[in-house]
Amino acid sequence: MPDWLPASLKRLAFWLGDALVLDPVVAPATNAARAELGLPPDRRLLDQWWHSPQRIVGLYPPWFAPPQPDWPSQLVLTGFPLFDERGLTEPPADVLDFLDRDHPPVVFTAGSAMRQGHAFFAEAAKTCQLLGRRGLLVTRYPEQLPNLLPEGVRHCEYIPFSQLLPRAAALVHHGGIGTMAQALAAGIPQLIMPMSHDQPDNAARVERLGVGRSLRPKAFRAAAVGARLDSLLNSRDVAARCQSVADKFKTSDPIGETCCAIEEMIGPRLDSKVLSDPASPA
Repeated sequence: MPDWLPASLKRLAFWLGDALVLDPVVAPATNAARAELGLPPDRRLLDQWWHSPQRIVGLYPPWFAPPQPDWPSQLVLTGFPLFDERGLTEPPADVLDFLDRDHPPVVFTAGSAMRQGHAFFAEAAKTCQLLGRRGLLVTRYPEQLPNLLPEGVRHCEYIPFSQLLPRAAALVHHGGIGTMAQALAAGIPQLIMPMSHDQPDNAARVERLGVGRSLRPKAFRAAAVGARLDSLLNSRDVAARCQSVADKFKTSDPIGETCCAIEEMIGPRLDSKVLSDPASPA
């Protein structure tokens, strides 16, 4: 939201988000889970409930978004969880063969929820032709693709990114935080076309890290995409920064740290309950 927008209208936007989306769509399942734990139902999930006064967990590391002075003191940052369906989705053998057969391709994805990516994939195919590079277009909605793909460019519905991106030269994407984190972990440069939500902020942080660049949707044309990709792929400085960031993932344990952050909050309560009632199943 723009800075000039009155605070009252910003509050109204959050209230509408709850009234029209979160409460009717998310609250039923959330409150069903709460009921199993003997907890009362909650409402206004976006505006009030998820800002816990006890503990807020941020699933990103402080080197990506350093804590600010006005952030809640109960916020704990634990790192990117990097979930990508690995172990649940087997990569097609022919796609793995394509990835390993020649020079690493440039991977293009507009996000798992994107169903209006026609222009994105058309420019992606043109970019590969322009640069003379192989490309892999990843989308579960093949109707978005050009009718005829250039030689050396192919489509894949999905491959776990932890298996795909280490075989790629670069990633061009929408700026979703999960996709971005996988590219950071793989140590490859990124070109981001942010559209909404957290994507512009993610793109700005990737640029600050020196591991990628961004393009507005209106400027996402093959010539501009190719020029930025060429600059990223031929920069020793970018390659070094990508490797430096990837190294940070080798010593992190985001899932373990997240579990610890939760257990630190519930541990004293469980201990207190057991002490007051030794027969308690807690």
